[in-house]
Parts: sequence; C-alpha cells; structure tokens
Amino acid sequence: MENNIFLGGGGDDYSQPQNLALKYANRHGLIAGATGTGKTVTLQILAEGFSQAGVPVFLSDVKGDLSGLAKAGRDDHKLHQAFQDRAQQIGFPGYSYRACPVTFWDLFGEQGHPVRTTVTEMGPLLFSRLMGLSEAQEGILNIAFRVADEEGMPLLDLKDLQSLLVWIGENRAQLSLRYGNVSTASIGAIQRRLLVLENQGATNLFGEPALELSDLMRKDENGRGMVNILASDKLMGAPRLYATFLLWLLSELFEELPEVGDPDKPKLVFFFDEAHLLFEDAPKILVDKVEQVARLIRSKGVGVYFISQNPADIPEDILGQLGNRVQHALRAFTARDRKNLRLAAETYRENPAFDTEAAIREVGVGEAVTSMLQKKGVPGIVERTLIRPPGSQLGPISDAERQAVMQVSPMQAKYDKLVDRKSAFEILQSRANDAAKAAAEAEEEMETQSVAEREFATARRFSGSRVGRSSSRVTRRKDTFATAMSEAVIKELKGTTGRRIVRGILGGLFKNR
Repeated sequence: MENNIFLGGGGDDYSQPQNLALKYANRHGLIAGATGTGKTVTLQILAEGFSQAGVPVFLSDVKGDLSGLAKAGRDDHKLHQAFQDRAQQIGFPGYSYRACPVTFWDLFGEQGHPVRTTVTEMGPLLFSRLMGLSEAQEGILNIAFRVADEEGMPLLDLKDLQSLLVWIGENRAQLSLRYGNVSTASIGAIQRRLLVLENQGATNLFGEPALELSDLMRKDENGRGMVNILASDKLMGAPRLYATFLLWLLSELFEELPEVGDPDKPKLVFFFDEAHLLFEDAPKILVDKVEQVARLIRSKGVGVYFISQNPADIPEDILGQLGNRVQHALRAFTARDRKNLRLAAETYRENPAFDTEAAIREVGVGEAVTSMLQKKGVPGIVERTLIRPPGSQLGPISDAERQAVMQVSPMQAKYDKLVDRKSAFEILQSRANDAAKAAAEAEEEMETQSVAEREFATARRFSGSRVGRSSSRVTRRKDTFATAMSEAVIKELKGTTGRRIVRGILGGLFKNR
C-alpha cells in the first residue's frame, strides 16, 4: 500500500482495491464527470494520498470546497456514519480523520499568500494569449521584450510594460528601420488590453517577490508533501487570466526542473481544474506548447491531472497521454452528449464483465469508472469503483481558520509584502526627467545669452546715436546748408539777373574812377 494511493473498491461487491501506483503517477491523469457527480471529492482524496506519500501537490480551488484539506474530518459530521460504512464496504480498515499540511495562495492576496510573477518571466507568447492579441500586435509585443532585454530594462509589472510601449511609440521611426513597421494603432490596442487586465485584477499577478517553484515543493516536519491550494473562486471571473497563469506555472516547472527519468514517485503533482478553459479559443501554437509540456514534463517528475466535465474538452493529442483516469457519470440528454459518451467509453480498456458506455452513464454520486496504469505502464482494465471517503473535512473551512493557517506559514514573511525595485518604469522616468532637466537648462542658458546680446546691442545703438551719429548728422546738416546756399548764389550769378548785378557793380566802380 505504501507504493500506491488507495482510490476505492471495485468489482461486483466493491471489495477489490483500486490503486494508483506512485511509480506511474507522473504519467498524468484525467478526472472527468458531470457537475455534482463527485469530481471534487476524488480530487480531495488524491491530494490526501499524494501528501501522505510525501509528494507535494498544487491544485486550484474553484468552488472553495478544497480548503477543508487543512482540517481533519469530524465525528459529528452528518456523513460520518456513511463514511464509516463505505470504508468497511471497500476494505479500508485504516480509515481515520486527518488533516493535510496546507499552504493557501491567492493571486489577489486576499484568501492566501500573493502569487506573483514578472512580465519577463511570463514571456510574449503567454502574454499575447492572456490579452488575446492579433499577429501584428503580438509582433509589437515581441519587439518590446527584445528592446527591454537589449536596453537592460527589467519588465517586472504592468506599469513597466505600459511605459515601455509609450517609449516605443515615441521612437517608432528608428525602431521600424530595425524591427519592421511599428504601428501606433497596434500599440494603442495593446495598451487598451492592458487596461482590461488591470480592471480584472491582473496588476496583483505581476511584480516581486516572484514565486519560487521550490516553495511549492516543500514537505512538513513529518515528511508529508505540502498541499498548495490556489483560491480560484474570484479568479474564475477572469477565465483567461486563470488559464494563462496555470499554463505559465506548468511551463516554469518544465523549464526549471532537472531531468529525473522514471522516479519511484513524483516530485510534484499538478491538478488543473476547469481544464476546458485552457483550450477554449486557444491558438494552435499554444495547444502545441501544452502538448509538448505534457509529453516531456513527466521525465522531470511532475504529474499533471486535468479535471473537466467531459473528456471531449481535452484535445485528442493531449488526452492520449493521460494514463490514469477516473471517469464519473456523464449525462446523455442530446445526440451530442451520446456521441461524447460513446467516445469516452472507447478510450478505456474493455472489461468483459460490463458495458463501459452503460457504466459511465449509470454510476452514482461518489462512484466512478476507473483505469490506472499497471506494470510497465500498461492501462488497466476498466472497473466500476466506489470512491473512498476523505480523511479531511468535507467542505470549506471558516475564514478565521484560513487566516490561522496563513499566520503560521513561513510564506507570509516572504511573499505578503510587495517589493518595487528599479525597473523599466523607473529607468524611463529617470531618462525623461534628465532630458527635461537638460532641456530646461539649455533653454535657460539661451535665454540668458539672448538677454545679454540684446542688452549689448541696445547699448551699442544708444551710444552711437547719442555721440557719434548725432554730431555727424548735425555736421552733415550744416555742410549741406552752406553748400546749397553757395550753389544757389553761383546759379543766380550765372543767370541774367546775376549778370545785371555784376555789370551794375562793375559800372559803378569804373564810373567813380
């Protein structure tokens, strides 16, 4: 039993133990079924089993029910006797109530410790997916990431990216020569999408201190794996943000963890609830990336389990890699439902004892059709299984109990306080301030020089007009008047009147002589 996780009892009388082998737990898995058929409880008992085996777990709590993992079940619970009877029926004599070591996380920092990453770590591909950008807009975003890297400007939060896009718009002429056309319309569209993200609360996701993956892979003092619960009830209001964050986390695990081959048990198990959100309207390049990660991450000791209402929500190439399966009831009210039910039944290794399609349609709440990997990774024969009862509390804990768990967590001192170090926003702001200061100084210097030059020119004009130019002007006036009088007199003397005057003067002189 120590190398397995007990799921429940199978067979006609539900007495045959159905186990998930830890050796093949990193071959991924699927938990599917209609609403209200027991998927959450199955997820809960799997998390308990992995934790007890020393395997850390990361899961998203969409409805708030999984917080009960932090508290042991109670004898006074209304289902206590039913749980005891089921444990006896399926051959689970060691059943008892116990809590799991739990760490609560929350992107909004309200129901858990803040979970942050940086814009740079998210990367342009996932960021484009997060904002739903077109191909041209994604190209602009790639230019922004390249420029930030070359200019040494860390992109830590949304304001860093917003300020960098403004700078790119102001310098688009130079950047277009190097990277291709940089359109202001595309930049404006990205800025509007960033504003939408802010309104959805994505500002809390980006910043520092960024989440360290090692903090998701801790064990308690008793060697039990830590159960990391992401509060997702509010996050589900922004489904694209929810899916992109979990995909980023999966990608980070793939890129950072070393190869371990086929370990005796996983290093971490990742549960992706509401998995259909990951693939809705996703571009092919993103689906291909998920397929690549799912195919290769098992060699790094990470198991990925998708939880969805219908196996048809998972792309076929990815569905084929999910070796461990728990299929709760599927309803077949329409022709499409019946088709999906038939396709789901065809993915299991048949059991001659019953019709798989009929079993998937008929199993009750807390019951499932299961198929686990056996020796050498061979899929086991499908079995009808009565799922074992949980050891932790069924349903959510109170807010006070949640706060008490958070208060004693070592993650509080590490992540609760936001750190805003120098990054692209501060660098560009400093550059703008320096440029404005230099421009103001230059303008002031020019203004000072202009005043001096004007004063000097005025002084020259004043001195010239009062001293040199005035005397010369008076002299020229006097010279001009005397010359004019002389010329007038000479002109008169040359004329008839002048000659008469001359003759009269000369005649008088000679007459007296």
